[in-house]
Amino acid sequence: MSATHPAAPPAPPPASSIATPAPVASTAALARGAVWQPGVLTRTWRELGYLFLTLLLAPFAFAYAVVAIVLPPSLAVTVVGLFPAGWVVQGGRAWAGLYRAMARGMLRTSIAPPLPRRRTRGFWRRLGSLLGDAAAWRGLAYGLLALPLAIVSFVLPVAFLAVALGGTTHWFWYRWLPEQEGADGQLHRGASFGPDYFIDTPLRQWILIAIGLLAFLVFQRLTIGFAHVFRLLGANLLGPTASSLRVRFLEQTRGAAVTDADARLRRIERDLHDGTQARLVTVAMQIGDARDRLATRGEDDAVRADALDLLDGAQGALKETLVELRDIARGIHPPALDDGLAVALETLAARCPVPVTVDVDLAEQPAPEVETIAYFAVAELLTNVVRHSGASGAYVRAEVADGTLWVRVRDDGHGGARPGLPGASGGSGLGGLADRVATVDGDLHIDSPVGGPTVVTVHLPLSVAR
Repeated sequence: MSATHPAAPPAPPPASSIATPAPVASTAALARGAVWQPGVLTRTWRELGYLFLTLLLAPFAFAYAVVAIVLPPSLAVTVVGLFPAGWVVQGGRAWAGLYRAMARGMLRTSIAPPLPRRRTRGFWRRLGSLLGDAAAWRGLAYGLLALPLAIVSFVLPVAFLAVALGGTTHWFWYRWLPEQEGADGQLHRGASFGPDYFIDTPLRQWILIAIGLLAFLVFQRLTIGFAHVFRLLGANLLGPTASSLRVRFLEQTRGAAVTDADARLRRIERDLHDGTQARLVTVAMQIGDARDRLATRGEDDAVRADALDLLDGAQGALKETLVELRDIARGIHPPALDDGLAVALETLAARCPVPVTVDVDLAEQPAPEVETIAYFAVAELLTNVVRHSGASGAYVRAEVADGTLWVRVRDDGHGGARPGLPGASGGSGLGGLADRVATVDGDLHIDSPVGGPTVVTVHLPLSVAR
């Protein structure tokens, strides 16, 4: 359903697209045969250096991992001895950090560090945190796997590189080879394949050069391919696990939710104390004064008129207080949401000083909690439109697609909105809005180039995991 409010709003925003720049030496370029591109060559030699450095470190990492695995059972006879074993296990984190630095510098791959080990108190808990640290054990596992992989990944490409160098330069250095007698009884100078085949004719020289070039191509593919294997291995063993990232995300969103709830409660308490309570006290005093006047001099017309004025003032104050209470209640749970998100968004648009078009297409009904977050998100964004954007119109679109509630607010203002930046374009509470959206595993995207337009898209799940 849709509703249009005064003035022509901007057109609905186009679907957003994300573009990422292609790397200088991309695998796609290599796949197209761009063997001699400077970027591809640079990448090949850099990643060969990574394989060589990994081969140098791999025996030490392997030996350390073996010691770290064997040490805890060996020292288990003395409980105190398990603590040194635990700290040896923690060395796996140091090895993982070294390999991450190598991947960042030589493979141009950034791997996030795992979450810090939890600090615990108590003998057994501390011992368990040392010996049961999954990130440390994954670092040790990487050291175990790196040795055989490093041997194969370096020796095999280098073998093809040797063939490539020898084949493409044979025409130059073959003249310094000693003469050999072939099966035909004649003397030959050049590389030989068996007793009767020598590379000593121009045709055979060109064939060997072609073989060398083909070997160089294989060398490139093997080097970059093995480096990618190390990337995949590092991404799985050297970084945080999906479950640990999920735990950290939930901890952060839980903290944001608690902070937001506390701020809301404090604001409600302040509004009740400074506004509603003061008005109710005034009303009580006015009613008490009127009652006293009527009780003592009720027959006097002037006194009766004064009392009526006091009661009229009290009645007006009560009406204002009721309006304040409704506003406070609306800030907790908007009554318009009782009729659905579409009606609630239309109500927001009708109250907005800027003309707003609302377009709602809900194939599925979101959970009440999700509707509430979507409502307040749109309310916050429309407030930003009025206060900061200088827009003449706005467009609100809410739809359900692929099990997700998409809410998009677009305005034709001057743009430049950024979360957490003060000023006309940035003091918009977008950071806090992103935190509130994240409490239900939602996210918020902002597209606001300087000069406009500003498009803010909120993605929310249809239901909240419990």
